[in-house]
Amino acid sequence: MAAAVRTREVSPVELTDHYLARIERLDAQVGAYATVTAERAREEARLAEKAVLDAADPAELPPLHGVPVPVKDLNLVDGVRTTFGSAVYADLTGFADDNVVTRLRDAGSVLLGKTAAPEFGLPCYTEGAVSPPARTPWDTSRSAGGSSGGAAAAVAAGLAPAAQGSDGGGSIRIPSSVCGLVGIKPTRGRVSHGPIVPDLFGLSANGPIARTVRDAALLLDVMAGHMPGDLYAAPPVDGTFSSYAERPPGRLRIARGIQPAVPDAEVHPDCVAAYEEASALLEELGHEVVELPQVFGPDLVPHFETLWGVMATLTPVAEESEHLLQPLTRWLRARGEATGAPRLLQAHAALQGALRAAFPVMDEFDAILHPTLAQPPAPVGYFHDQEPAENFERQKRFTPFCAMYNISGQPSVNVPLHWSGDGLPIGIMLSGRLGGEGTLISLSAQLEEARPWIDRKPPIWTA
Repeated sequence: MAAAVRTREVSPVELTDHYLARIERLDAQVGAYATVTAERAREEARLAEKAVLDAADPAELPPLHGVPVPVKDLNLVDGVRTTFGSAVYADLTGFADDNVVTRLRDAGSVLLGKTAAPEFGLPCYTEGAVSPPARTPWDTSRSAGGSSGGAAAAVAAGLAPAAQGSDGGGSIRIPSSVCGLVGIKPTRGRVSHGPIVPDLFGLSANGPIARTVRDAALLLDVMAGHMPGDLYAAPPVDGTFSSYAERPPGRLRIARGIQPAVPDAEVHPDCVAAYEEASALLEELGHEVVELPQVFGPDLVPHFETLWGVMATLTPVAEESEHLLQPLTRWLRARGEATGAPRLLQAHAALQGALRAAFPVMDEFDAILHPTLAQPPAPVGYFHDQEPAENFERQKRFTPFCAMYNISGQPSVNVPLHWSGDGLPIGIMLSGRLGGEGTLISLSAQLEEARPWIDRKPPIWTA
């Protein structure tokens, strides 16, 4: 689309009108958007079209000029409704642009709207009080995952060409898996969290959700950048991420592991099949595939839970508004508020100590393969309709692999290689060394070339 805009084959106005029409017609089926900014999108598209017509050399226009890209409803956009997925903030108008939003705007993208997210991004599904449940378009009785569930539903249903998401415990990779998409959680510090949201623990990262590896790499090029005040900075990259999508990865040494760190988590046969098929394909492509020693055990899970509960308290909520919070959010915030500073620091220290032992092992490999999830896409309500403690336990058993790479800060991607016999997407996850997004992108592009998925579309796509 970006190339077609620059060569004047298609107008930004045509693209924007196309997606706004699809959103109006189809979004009720998948719950992708919390807010649609139709008037703003059309105005931005008109200005983008004028810039193309006036440009002496349209090839010099920004990389996403005229391409519609929505923003997750956990990210502030100045002048646009931002709810953080919560009834507490149902009437909030954004008062600043997050740095990632600024970079998307500077790249020339057109804002379609804000994609649905669960309250404060805490759960791995997208259901709550401010918008309908986000559903995977492959089976609308099932959740689109979370917390970037609306973003993934939008891209998978053809309601956006690509989307921005964020990932604090799997929130890009989970919905990408259940919606059959490419999702990249970058290295810690690759994309700025500023200027409002703190990055105290370094768990969360902004990143792209797209239908192809090349699209995701281009979006990451646009998003990436360190800003003053960020606590973390990722290692520099040799070239662009887009260039890695065009490079063969060479012969890599890849470790694989399917033992969940979460106690009582069982890996569904469909997820095992996806993992085994990916292992065989990697060997077929010439890579060395070996078993990964156990580097993260169940002893780390309570420490991550401690951080997650404290993170749930970081969004301010007035006492008179607490009754508007979801039961899970109240439960997590109560756990966080009961955590004293010594316990929090002990949990953080324990995780760092575990990483000091794990990194020398993991750094022996160019990539690490796991199932993205332990189960196929879950029915809407499977988590949300439970009491908070059971809800949280179900979430842990559903996604026992993702959060370890938020703890470590390593880059990690979902690759949509497998579909079950029921026609449900089942992703596999590749993680790399700190700063190793380029290797993961090259490897994912090689897998995409070997087993293309671009022609796989859910029924809603042609509606």
